[in-house]
Amino acid sequence: MPVLNRAADMKDEIAALRRELHQNPQTAYEEEFASNMIAQKLTEWGISFKRGYATTGIVATIEGQSSTSGKTIGLRADIDALDIIEKSGQPWASKTPGKMHGCGHDGHTAILLGTAKYLQETKNFDGKVHLIFQPAEEGGRGADKMIEDGLFNDFQCDSVYGLHNWPGLPLGRMETRVGPLMANVDEFVIEITGKGGHAAMPEKTIDPAICAAHLVTALQTIVSRNAAAVDPLVVSVTNMNVGTGAFNVIGDSAKLTGTVRSFTEDMRQFARKRIEEICAGIGATFGAKVQMTEFIFGTDATINTEAETNFAASCAAKILGADNVSTKADLCMGGEDFGSFLKVKPGAYVFMGQATKQDSPHNHGLHSPFYDFNDDLIPIGMSYFSALVEEAMPLKK
Repeated sequence: MPVLNRAADMKDEIAALRRELHQNPQTAYEEEFASNMIAQKLTEWGISFKRGYATTGIVATIEGQSSTSGKTIGLRADIDALDIIEKSGQPWASKTPGKMHGCGHDGHTAILLGTAKYLQETKNFDGKVHLIFQPAEEGGRGADKMIEDGLFNDFQCDSVYGLHNWPGLPLGRMETRVGPLMANVDEFVIEITGKGGHAAMPEKTIDPAICAAHLVTALQTIVSRNAAAVDPLVVSVTNMNVGTGAFNVIGDSAKLTGTVRSFTEDMRQFARKRIEEICAGIGATFGAKVQMTEFIFGTDATINTEAETNFAASCAAKILGADNVSTKADLCMGGEDFGSFLKVKPGAYVFMGQATKQDSPHNHGLHSPFYDFNDDLIPIGMSYFSALVEEAMPLKK
């Protein structure tokens, strides 16, 4: 089954919706434009839905030509944008200063909307499909909030599936893997209290800048000398605030923030413990108070289940060809809160390539201000999502 003819026919219509979404980006729990558009199109197409999950989230339901199988499947798209000043120069660039769909969630939403229209028209399956439009994926734990608001109590799903456009792969290729695919995402805050004074007399101070500099270096030993090389871990200090701005003043405090990426609960707890120990050691060495004041457990790792991953790959292979589908994707230290769905339901998350020629805006990395979603991925994504439904819940012949 190649790309569906109907999906190809709908490409321009659905791409127009995607570009309208792109022009009107909103971030976590404020995605009213996207939510209202989704509700409007679902109503127009005669698809039942329920609003209010995680504030702006929507769940729609389509029944097949029959539902005697009792089977159900969930398909998910994220609808939120990022705090980025767009520099793509596209005619459909963001109209909201400082906000941008820089990760392609506008494209994911469009793909699921197109899938909804196709499935409502054809109903070529025996069962129910629930279409999950999720807010606040970008650090807002929208998946968890939807679950807390009763998502899977109200909409039974035997399994759940999601996709993400991937500029690192060529258009027409899909990759995934069984087990961990994307990482836990945690954050930390370290505060240093020293003793300020004149920069010409450092011996009379306890310099927090020295503590901070040693901390940045020492924290890297968690990965290089404490963690096993076969157990992936990232510890990155991303911000360091120290000093008063004056050339001749040593300040009395500093603050560091950063992120920890891992794939197991043991490793994330280990990293937290080592950060605390290193802070205590640096503090003792320099006579300062060095304390990790926050360790924020964020997005959980995305861990695909075996049967559903192999099923997803088989559906993709029927559309793209077996040579263009791999179940040996590289581990990604980026985060994706689809992992919260996979903690309670079996399912699979996949990467769909969108890169084309070398100078294409579709090759810019995710979260880049120059990024642009490739609309040629829309019929591919629609065909993939539709195949999951029709293959998982076939009509009796």
